[in-house]
Amino acid sequence: MPDIRIRRDHTLGLERARKVAWKWAEHVEQKFDMECTVLEGETSDTVEFKRSGVAGTMIVTGDHFAVHAKLGMLMGAFAGQIEAEVGKQLDAALSKEQAKAAKKA
Repeated sequence: MPDIRIRRDHTLGLERARKVAWKWAEHVEQKFDMECTVLEGETSDTVEFKRSGVAGTMIVTGDHFAVHAKLGMLMGAFAGQIEAEVGKQLDAALSKEQAKAAKKA
């Protein structure tokens, strides 16, 4: 099974990173019919996501996001495109939140 691994560093802190992760989870639930569960922790959160052919996690910390997904056989053929789309969406969400943080600073 193909794997997707994406890591994005940030300077948002955990509270703002949580907001980005929750928005991302809501987006993939709606757009890709994913089932997402958020497990909050003291120093990090885990967003678990799954649907037919895809299962994975997003680890959210005060300084980075780490996405790891396993793709089934059919979805594996599109691993490059899926990885690019997930990265693009995460980058857009991060940019938006970092811009908000910069305005408040």
